[in-house]
Amino acid sequence: MTTIESISRKIGTLVIFGVPLIVGGGIVYYFAQSFPAMYIFEVVLLLAALGFVSKL
Repeated sequence: MTTIESISRKIGTLVIFGVPLIVGGGIVYYFAQSFPAMYIFEVVLLLAALGFVSKL
C-alpha cells in the first residue's frame, strides 16, 4: 500500500471511531450525569482508536 493510501485509511478509521465517541459520550453523560465519567469513556475509546490505527 502506498503512503497516501495508508494515510487516508488511517484518517478514515479515526473518522469512523469519531461517531461512537460523540454518540457514546452523550449516552454516558445521560445515564451518569457526570462529565468526568464521559471524559473517561472518551479517553478510553480514543486510546483504543489510536491503538487500532497504529496497527494498520
